[in-house]
Amino acid sequence: MSTGKRQPSRPRWWRRGAPAALTGLAAAAAAIGAGELVAAFTGADSSPVLAVGSQAIDLTPTPLKDYAVRTFGTHDKFVLLSGIHATLVLLALAAGVLSARWRPAGVAVFLLFAGVGAWVAAVRAVAVWPALTAGTVGAVVLWWLSGLGRRACRSESSGPTRRTVLGATGGVLAVGVVADLGGRALAGARSSVAAARAGVRLPAPAHPGPALPPRVHPDIAGLSPFTTANRDFYRVDTALTLPQIDPRRWSLRVHGMVDRPLELDFDQLLRLPLEELDYTLSCVSNEVGGPYVGTARWLGASLPALLRRAGVRAGADQLVGRSKDHMSIGTPLDSVLDGRPALLAVGMNGEPLPVAHGFPCRSVVPGFYGYTSATKWLVDLEVTAFAAYSPYWVERGWDRHGVVRTASRIEVPAPFAHLRAGAVMVAGTAWATHRGIAAVEVRVDGGPWRQAHLAEAVGPDTWRQWTWEWADAQPGTHTLQVRATDATGATQPEQRQPPFPAGATGWHGIVAIVE
Repeated sequence: MSTGKRQPSRPRWWRRGAPAALTGLAAAAAAIGAGELVAAFTGADSSPVLAVGSQAIDLTPTPLKDYAVRTFGTHDKFVLLSGIHATLVLLALAAGVLSARWRPAGVAVFLLFAGVGAWVAAVRAVAVWPALTAGTVGAVVLWWLSGLGRRACRSESSGPTRRTVLGATGGVLAVGVVADLGGRALAGARSSVAAARAGVRLPAPAHPGPALPPRVHPDIAGLSPFTTANRDFYRVDTALTLPQIDPRRWSLRVHGMVDRPLELDFDQLLRLPLEELDYTLSCVSNEVGGPYVGTARWLGASLPALLRRAGVRAGADQLVGRSKDHMSIGTPLDSVLDGRPALLAVGMNGEPLPVAHGFPCRSVVPGFYGYTSATKWLVDLEVTAFAAYSPYWVERGWDRHGVVRTASRIEVPAPFAHLRAGAVMVAGTAWATHRGIAAVEVRVDGGPWRQAHLAEAVGPDTWRQWTWEWADAQPGTHTLQVRATDATGATQPEQRQPPFPAGATGWHGIVAIVE
């Protein structure tokens, strides 16, 4: 029986935000999952998230890139991808809320995502279908889920219930996550060159490297090994996903200002006379005393011999290497041809190049930072002029030549180590590639410089390790500093300069606590 009073209306739970926002999140999960599944067949680099992330790296201002490498190191790509996913989550939640008020507004967010993704794919010359599929799936799913929510709000006894809407939202979210993980796994399985790399048998070098001298590495705990293991070798690049290049389909094109353009496949490259080179490679992003440096025994074919075979024309002064992931790196041509052992490297420390370090082929040119000499995943060499072309990093303000600066660091004792008074062994590493290290000096608390003992030298293209006995360490807090002098007689400058635009300078120092 009616009481004559108006019954309270059902709460407009759909418009209160949380349920609607969740539908946006579910639609985004479905969109990303669909995009990853399609990308498994069109190429991992066409994944919408990876393509947008790669474009974001290219558009990031140089100071911000430098900050990212300095702050996050080799985890910078994880941080970037985490930021992209966080941004997508926020946009998805907003799209869900918008759809509760006006469905076309929420759907427009996903169509915009499709448009931006397709534009980025076109710019990066990868397939646009993953982005278009992702945006379309997201828009359709959001339209459907938001429609369910609206009908649940209007329905008193028939039609979808709140439980139905939440169940559908959770189901779509779960399917999207599974599709995302499955798509990435499928892409990895389809593109992986692990088996192909394992099948590569590197020929014995025609010019093997000499055995390392017996006293090249002081036996001191905490001091870096002279040769850096492949698993420990630093990696700094812009690739969000490692290029997977099947050596059976790889080729290298040599063209530009040459008389006889060439193209080599991997078998032809391995049939060239190979030589070994012990070489210390370093990154221009390395801060004073930083970790982005390592030494390996590289195996490869002579790059100068290949260029002479192609016939370099007068007026050429730059060699541009291009990688599978569209990176371009420019090296001064006269330095490649001046007699230094520049290589088209195929091996690293006795095995085929790891994928993270350029498999199946990369360039190595002693004396330069990696950004002007070491093209990983190399597929193209163009002989050109500096006036005609500015490579990737030069366009972003870095020095055109990238000659390695003289550097040294203290590795033992570690910063803020607690030491016993008396004799303390101090040790570290110094490098000035293609010039060599002539001397290393250490001082305590700004006092006089003392000569350190240099380990045996391998050659000018590798780092040199050193030791110094601090014979009378007294209790207290002390500052130790190191500086090196290269074989030309030039000593490291004291003034600190950041890595941008031509490499860091300054003396490395640590604080030690003697008790």
